[in-house]
Amino acid sequence: MMENKHIEKLPTILMTAAECAPFAKTGGLADVVGTLSHKLKDLGFDVRLALPFHRVIKDQLRDKVTHMASFSVDLGWRTQYVGLELYDWDGVPIYFIDNEYYFGHMIYRGGTFEGEQYAYFCRAVLEALHFADFTPDIIHVNDWHTAMIPMLIKTQYQSRSIRDCKTVLAMHSLGYQGRFDFGFASELLSIDSRYNTPDYFEYYGGVNFMKAGIVFADKLVTVSPTYAEEIRTPYYGEGLDGILNTRADDLVGILNGIDTKVFNPATDNLIEKSYDEHSLDDKLENKKALIEQLGLKIDANKPLIGMVTRLTKQKGLDLVMRVMNEIMEEGVGFALLGTGEAEYENFFRDAWHAFSGKANGMIMFDEALAHKIYAGCDFFLMPSRFEPCGLSQIISLRYGTLPIVRETGGLKDTVKPYNQHTGEGDGFSFANYNAHDMLDTIRYALRVYNDKAAFRALQKHAMEKDLSFDKSANAYGALYLLTLDDKNTQD
Repeated sequence: MMENKHIEKLPTILMTAAECAPFAKTGGLADVVGTLSHKLKDLGFDVRLALPFHRVIKDQLRDKVTHMASFSVDLGWRTQYVGLELYDWDGVPIYFIDNEYYFGHMIYRGGTFEGEQYAYFCRAVLEALHFADFTPDIIHVNDWHTAMIPMLIKTQYQSRSIRDCKTVLAMHSLGYQGRFDFGFASELLSIDSRYNTPDYFEYYGGVNFMKAGIVFADKLVTVSPTYAEEIRTPYYGEGLDGILNTRADDLVGILNGIDTKVFNPATDNLIEKSYDEHSLDDKLENKKALIEQLGLKIDANKPLIGMVTRLTKQKGLDLVMRVMNEIMEEGVGFALLGTGEAEYENFFRDAWHAFSGKANGMIMFDEALAHKIYAGCDFFLMPSRFEPCGLSQIISLRYGTLPIVRETGGLKDTVKPYNQHTGEGDGFSFANYNAHDMLDTIRYALRVYNDKAAFRALQKHAMEKDLSFDKSANAYGALYLLTLDDKNTQD
């Protein structure tokens, strides 16, 4: 898959991001960075990471890193300290950027300070490469927090050895773009005013770090093929569809996978009883244990619908709220785990009383309970307004818990709807963002649940699906080779 006549050796890769599992995680970005880096190493790439030395990481690794250098960078009128710390993560070197002022608290500080945090990080990463004695062939940047790196390379580092480095921008969600005043960004990163135009990173009177990455990166990638198409339309493009259409030839969608060792019902010690596609009767024990733990007043033979989600508008929770009464009238149990916006938290916090103990909303996040929901439910509901990739529906497939999803982004790419005539499929889906379309699909899924043979066959299809990151890593490897091949062709 990765053969190319112009490539004599695999390119060296520096992957940089605001977070990486298992060290610091707030969302799916961290999982992708952590899993992908090791999969690339397994493919033979010299891949290294550059990460902020967040407080949560420093508390874990303070005595396990090697100090490489101390230096300073200019950030506007300030001169800021940079500590470069090296950690060997099972054969993947990590360069941690240490600065207590920027990374001694939360991963994301919000507002303009967050812009300053990651403007500093972009500058520090580029300057740190000299002290690390490493000039990668490709820098893989992720989301707006590192998206200024391609612009800096092509505008301020043309007299340095890094000028020949190619860049790949991965966009995990266009909902977050890094929008600031030009004066603020210009001062921090010494950006010339000629770049404050719509052709570069000007955006409705301000500047947009994500847009800068889109303009200056050599290749663009997002986390599912369907999302790569969707973001070129006004509905999904978050105001960037125009510039994305101009870069359409350089934009690809690569579907995420999951760590199938972490999410494996056959070995998962967080669930009540292990099982696989050949022992699905044991899945019922997990359902019984979950019902008991949550105090649900339903019989274990009744269908149980689960959600593990951020409680935000993106996740389609307004659809669920609108028809929740009708869903519960179908005789189901309902279990939700997550935190987020107050409107949704309050609704699901009251669910146990509102629905006579048949529904329970746990307004928190608990990794062990999340695994129990994936293993113990019959269906997993994910009716997102938009979903660049989504990991929860992939995990639910792995656990034989059939997803009910809206056909958008990665949900469309991962869930094959059940065809009652052929028996094909591994879940259920609906196209329109409409509460009653979702309700009709739930009712259809419940009818299939009552056909035990069909339901069991669907569960097996789901669990037999290749959901690993291996295919994703191969696709990224091919993208890197294409990126380097474009450079060699130009040379």
